[in-house]
Order: sequence, then structure tokens, then C-alpha cells
Amino acid sequence: MINSPSTQNPQHLYRIDKFQVPPSARDQFLTRVREIHGFSSTLPGFVRHAIFEQSSGPGAFNFVTLAEWESVEALEGASKSVAARFAASGFNPQEVRARLGIEADVAIYLETSAAA
Repeated sequence: MINSPSTQNPQHLYRIDKFQVPPSARDQFLTRVREIHGFSSTLPGFVRHAIFEQSSGPGAFNFVTLAEWESVEALEGASKSVAARFAASGFNPQEVRARLGIEADVAIYLETSAAA
């Protein structure tokens, strides 16, 4: 069995964001996500990130992003750093999503065992 970093470090947290992105906003959306991932990957406690694009199925969300963090403290620090970067550049994610017609579902997850 291959152990993933999260299996070895059960305190890891995952920010998983699901997006419904209109085709007309796809390129702008991906550019911004890549910029955010590039910045966040330099922050303490960062483990990995990924971008998933839906290839089939009836789901409403056509993009999912994942960012894995070593601890609650790392995630909280990253959230503050990203918010400060947004404020300094005048970027407002809610305004951009509204303007581009992007719907989002954003949450923090912990890995759990399927066994009861």
C-alpha cells in the first residue's frame, strides 16, 4: 500500500473549492487560480495543490481546486497572507465571481477513514 502524505500526517487540512464556471470565464478563472496557487505554494505549511476540470458526469461544478496544508496554523496563516495580497492588489474575489457568473462552494476538510 502506498502511503499518501495525509495518511502519514492526519492533521493535514484540505481547502477544497468547487466552482461552476461559464465557458466564457474559463481562461480568466484558470489564470487567477494558477496565480493564487503559485503564491500560496511559497507559504509555510503548504503541501500541495491541484486543479481538476470536470470531464463527464451530471455535476454542476465543472472545476475543483484543492490545497493541502500541514496544520490549522499553516492554513490560517496562508488565509491571512492571501487576503493581504488581495487587498494590496485591489482584487475582490466575490466581485470577480459575480461579474464573471462564477458560483463557488468553498470549505475546509479533514481526511477521515471510511471504516467505522
